[in-house]
Amino acid sequence: MIPVNEPLLAGKEREYVLECIDSGWISSEGPFVGKFEEKFSGHMGRKHGVAVCNGSAALDLAVAALGIGKGDEVILGTFTIISCAASIVRAGATPVVVDALADTWNMDWRQIEEKITDKTRAIMVPHIYGLPAEMDRILEIAQKNELQVIEDAAEMIGQEFRGQPCGSFGDISTFSFYPNKHVTTGEGGMVLTDDNDLAERCRSLRNLCFQKKRFYHEKLGWNMRMSNIQAALGVAQLENLKESVNRKRRMGRMYDDLFKDLDSIKLPIDKTEYAENIYWVYGVVLEDSVQFEAEEMMKRLGEKKIGTRPFFWPMHEQPVFRNMGLYHGVRMPVSENLARRGLYIPSGLSLTEEQIHQVAGAVREILA
Repeated sequence: MIPVNEPLLAGKEREYVLECIDSGWISSEGPFVGKFEEKFSGHMGRKHGVAVCNGSAALDLAVAALGIGKGDEVILGTFTIISCAASIVRAGATPVVVDALADTWNMDWRQIEEKITDKTRAIMVPHIYGLPAEMDRILEIAQKNELQVIEDAAEMIGQEFRGQPCGSFGDISTFSFYPNKHVTTGEGGMVLTDDNDLAERCRSLRNLCFQKKRFYHEKLGWNMRMSNIQAALGVAQLENLKESVNRKRRMGRMYDDLFKDLDSIKLPIDKTEYAENIYWVYGVVLEDSVQFEAEEMMKRLGEKKIGTRPFFWPMHEQPVFRNMGLYHGVRMPVSENLARRGLYIPSGLSLTEEQIHQVAGAVREILA
């Protein structure tokens, strides 16, 4: 079986993890946590990094730190992972969704302004799969309407928008270090910001809102701390980030070349005028000429021992939100098509050239 993703642990991961074990510092109070926060935030050009236990927790923390709550609205791209919308709903606010762009699969910035009301507090911008959202357009809208920006750069570690690191644009930005990311800590996440007060709020909320007087609390927070062992992995992974991004781009271009004459699938675009694709995952969309949808394609590839994943299912079609009374009658055709006809094929950092050729051969055979 060729897995859809397998992490690459080819640096000093073992050395740093053993250092944690030998020193006895395995908890969140170990030195690698602060080191990882400093190195990662510095790499992204931000003043503050707050490491947490996973990327979903980072989103919860960002929304809470901004004070978003009951009666507020946050504009969000519907084509994303449910963690984004869930963080808004858990805060008591309402996610107001816009459709995706057909070429980059990112949120359609042209639809944002028509969704703004007097309840709108922020725009949450998840970058999708390999290319960033159009941050200049979105930031202009946010500034014009005095809205905060939550930038979810979970899938963009190592990517840039017009030469500036993704994750450096939001009032607050979030990352995930799940094993399929370019920097992994197994599970883990981080919040970045340049705002001193926001950073302090995040640190407090992450750590149960402890105060100087121990076990005395005036506010409720979470235990979202990252362990020293996780952070040790992150430091080692960050040291190899440049090569990881280059490796992903080589893999993406190899797939592009192997599929270039195949007119039954739409390939990811290799670049825009503001960014070059980092192929976090290699996604394809079945053209209308294909008589079955992504679910069937995934089944047939599975029979050939090729791992796959479906594209995101849009937020406006999620049963959990429909049952809350949200999105009745909402249609977003681009995102709905991506969900039904999009999938991604093996594209993890450990993938070999031989495996890429095997995957491409299986895709071509099914679509022949």
